[in-house]
Amino acid sequence: MTGDPITIAKLDELLTVIRGYDDPRRAGGEWKQVYRLLQKTDLPGVRVTHVVGMRDVVRLTDLIEQIRAPASASAPPDAPGAETCRRALRAFRKRRALTRLDDESRINSHGPLSKGADSHAATAIVPPSNWPESVWQELVRKGKLRYIGHGCYDLTKQ
Repeated sequence: MTGDPITIAKLDELLTVIRGYDDPRRAGGEWKQVYRLLQKTDLPGVRVTHVVGMRDVVRLTDLIEQIRAPASASAPPDAPGAETCRRALRAFRKRRALTRLDDESRINSHGPLSKGADSHAATAIVPPSNWPESVWQELVRKGKLRYIGHGCYDLTKQ
């Protein structure tokens, strides 16, 4: 995580202001600033959006602590090995390629006599179920994949 002291100090200030409200949900401007600051960190966007959207002060405190102490957010002790991640990523790429080919081979909405064209559909897919969720989360942590939401992942641009 980005442990920038300026960002952490600003987040602490905003958290103090938000806690000063009788109802933290009324601190709309402060939550917008928190959201902008958290977007600049390496925290998963889904978590950031959820915490800010729900105006959850307790979870915001947890996120700030994660930024402050990035060592605790490193690889969990039961993280899959490099070989497992490599195989899973290869299977993910194959599944993605097959999904795109399947999408491109369909007769599209341009007409019944049209040929399959390049796929313009989203490239995010549900990963193969041969590997546990921890493998996909590890690949997200390493920056190989990104989590889109609803169980879908996409390759990062490297």
